[in-house]
Amino acid sequence: MFRKVALGISGGVDSAVAALLLKRAGFQVEGVFMRNWDNNYEAGFCSDEKDYEDATFVCRKLQIPLHRVYFIKEYWNEVFSVLLDEYQSGLTPNPDILCNRYVKFDSFFEHCRNNLGVDAIATGHYANTSFGPFLERYSDDEGVRLLQPADKHKDQTFFLSQVKQFALRRCMFPIANLMKNQVREIAKTEGLINVANKKDSTGICFIGKKRFQDFIEEYIETKKGSFIDIDTGQVVGQHGGLHKWTVGQRCCLADNKDAYFIYKKDLDTNNIYVVAGTKHPAIWNNLCFTGEPHWIHSEPLELLENSILNCYFRFQHTKPLVPCRIVKNIEGLTILLGNNLRAITEGQFGVFYREGECLGSAKIKNICHNLVY
Repeated sequence: MFRKVALGISGGVDSAVAALLLKRAGFQVEGVFMRNWDNNYEAGFCSDEKDYEDATFVCRKLQIPLHRVYFIKEYWNEVFSVLLDEYQSGLTPNPDILCNRYVKFDSFFEHCRNNLGVDAIATGHYANTSFGPFLERYSDDEGVRLLQPADKHKDQTFFLSQVKQFALRRCMFPIANLMKNQVREIAKTEGLINVANKKDSTGICFIGKKRFQDFIEEYIETKKGSFIDIDTGQVVGQHGGLHKWTVGQRCCLADNKDAYFIYKKDLDTNNIYVVAGTKHPAIWNNLCFTGEPHWIHSEPLELLENSILNCYFRFQHTKPLVPCRIVKNIEGLTILLGNNLRAITEGQFGVFYREGECLGSAKIKNICHNLVY
């Protein structure tokens, strides 16, 4: 049923090995290199010229055609503009989750289906689905479920937690059952030397080597305010804009014996409230509220029938899963965690898991602090 597959190839080792495995499995593979950021914006940066060279090398080596496509407008409208709006609103957005939802599993899927005539798409993400790494268990009659991969340390389902059914149903994850060291070893064995030891990309791609605070001030007007200690009410320093800081972040303030950490940002006064010490109870919480959730397969039956869902939660992809209890409220979800977490942050996504399945996610809107200041 699936013969022709478009692979998003990034110039990294994961998508290179994904391409190799697709070829070995007998698929007709079309490599697609996405450019999502315009380097003409002087404030931004993108390493995609070097990545494109590496992608070209891989595709030549594997005898795969490579197409270069541009989703700059889509990225700006659906990801970067949202990022700016949310930073100005005092939130901390996650551009990677938005990029996967709107660009890599939406614009990319539609482009490949309409222009390349493919039957399916594929990526080098560490993820899996109930249809299998190569869609070998595909079914027209049922929805697809997003599953965690073999390599839990590299698990990228967190970043796919807002992806829609229509693209996920026809997406292959060829490296789903491989560990990262196995992926690198395959690349070395097959002569893909230029990517075999290439470092994984981290952080927001278009910032490059700039400090985030230096980058973001090119787009958002600086509005200075005060750092205020919530325990004493005293001003302990000055800041150069709410958008440059996030909850839990250390702020290096001179002439203070204690290290201060961000507790809360106040849009009305433009002040930032801080706490002394990373273990201060104000930045450890176990109750939060979200907007409308996105369920990847469907709303869990427990919520529909019993109004309570017991599952696992994380809001940072590198952190361990924490047991939680979820109930619906008029705006979204109320989440009660099994234990306190540090620096749960408005604007981030709470992502839900159960028995190896990523159920979906919801954007965190409010945190219950249980403090008067």
